[in-house]
Amino acid sequence: MNVAPPKHLGELFLGFLWIGARSFGGVLPWAYRTMVEEKRWLTHADFTETIGLCQFLPGPNIGNASIVLGKRWFGLAGSVVAFLGLMALPFIWVLLLFTVYNDFSSNPLLKSIVTGVGAAGGGLFIGTALKLGRPIAKKPAAGVLIAGCFLAVAVGRFSLVAVMPAGILLAWLAARRNWL
Repeated sequence: MNVAPPKHLGELFLGFLWIGARSFGGVLPWAYRTMVEEKRWLTHADFTETIGLCQFLPGPNIGNASIVLGKRWFGLAGSVVAFLGLMALPFIWVLLLFTVYNDFSSNPLLKSIVTGVGAAGGGLFIGTALKLGRPIAKKPAAGVLIAGCFLAVAVGRFSLVAVMPAGILLAWLAARRNWL
């Protein structure tokens, strides 16, 4: 796939503004769709690697990715522009939605709508995780690592602070032996 990073700061800002504008229920699906499928700023592999790095860092994954990618393409100015583009509309919308929700939070219909939106967001997240994991999971060692991390966190209730370094160490060892 041919990639073409944004040509100027305005394109970078509008791209991340578009991601932030559509990211009700979760940013990751829209970020992938925008950066890989629509704008072709990144390959699937580059997106996956960038998100993997940003997931390890403290803070929101896509917020971190906007800073990393903005810096890659335009330096410090790109980091600031991409992050502001990502956060501008959600910041305004959250303030407006809070105002409405605060006044009507006891309404059963509104509670049902919020529950439905949460379920839809969960579905988007699972769909994106499956899309990102499909190429990686074809390698047996990666499948074992994915399953092990999932079981440790979701079933065993181990802390991510413990699981992430162990997963990174195991992934590094597997990569050194060409298992990944």
